[in-house]
Amino acid sequence: MAKKSIIAREKKRRKMVAKYKELREQLKEEGRWDELDKLPKNSSPVRLHNRCLLTGRPKGYIRQFGLCRVAFRKMALDGKIPGVTKASW
Repeated sequence: MAKKSIIAREKKRRKMVAKYKELREQLKEEGRWDELDKLPKNSSPVRLHNRCLLTGRPKGYIRQFGLCRVAFRKMALDGKIPGVTKASW
C-alpha cells in the first residue's frame, strides 16, 4: 500500500484540478497566458497520476475499474465486481 501522504497529495491535486477547471478553460480560450501561469501548479490536470482507489498503487492501474491489477484480481475472485469472471477454456 502506498504511503498515506502520497494518497492524500493526489486527492488534494484532484480537488484543485476540479476547482480551477472552468477558470483554466476560460483563460485558454481568451489567450491570457500570463494569468494562466499565475495559477497553482497543482491545478493543472497534467500533474495528476492514476492510482488505485483502494491501495493507492500507481502501477498496473485499470482505468475502467479505477483499481490496480492486484486489487482487481482479488475483488474479481471474491465476486465483488459484477460481470467479471475468470477466463477458462
